[in-house]
Amino acid sequence: MASIAVIGGTGHLGKGIARRLAKGGHDVTIGSRAADRAEAIAAGMGLGIKGAANDDAAQGKDVVIVTVPYENQEATLKQIRDKVGSAIVVDTTVPLMPPKVMRVQLPAAGCAAAEAREHLGPEVRFVTAFHNVAAHILDSDAKVECDVLVFSDDIEARKTVVSLIGDMGLRGLAGGALVNSAAAEALTSILIYMNKTYSADGAGIRFTGLTTAPPIP
Repeated sequence: MASIAVIGGTGHLGKGIARRLAKGGHDVTIGSRAADRAEAIAAGMGLGIKGAANDDAAQGKDVVIVTVPYENQEATLKQIRDKVGSAIVVDTTVPLMPPKVMRVQLPAAGCAAAEAREHLGPEVRFVTAFHNVAAHILDSDAKVECDVLVFSDDIEARKTVVSLIGDMGLRGLAGGALVNSAAAEALTSILIYMNKTYSADGAGIRFTGLTTAPPIP
């Protein structure tokens, strides 16, 4: 069992990740800028999930998962970077820039992952994942049909996150180095376009022909 904080855990993506991890047997705390909001939502979720302010949630955990919008990424990561210690930090950020969210608009650094690496500093164990999973489906009891790509230059941290995704009842796949996160970040805009164009409710990607990959749940 791992102790896990989900920062920004009161939205669909954060709640979905928190609930599925708790069902998978992990000790989960959701964080919010307001502790009372996190505590109230956690109480409604059950499953032993706790709530706290972001700072407090991030302290003393094995894994810290950040699920905030792109515009809040920098401030949130700088807020928690001195709190996470040796924890693996997993960032889910996609650089969507309204109103043209169906167009790929990666930042000057190349991807949000590269920016996050700078915000956290080189000493923090850093992974990105969950870019292409529909948040409202994750925050439900529905089966998640898509694969979840995981990126990091820290191979052991990447393996840990892939395993946690398996505990959630999803298939996690290693996607390689952190810079490869750019491909998944860009793909989100394409999936939003596919949802609109083909009247889909949470289009996703699944990889085929991977004979040594984890089985599809």
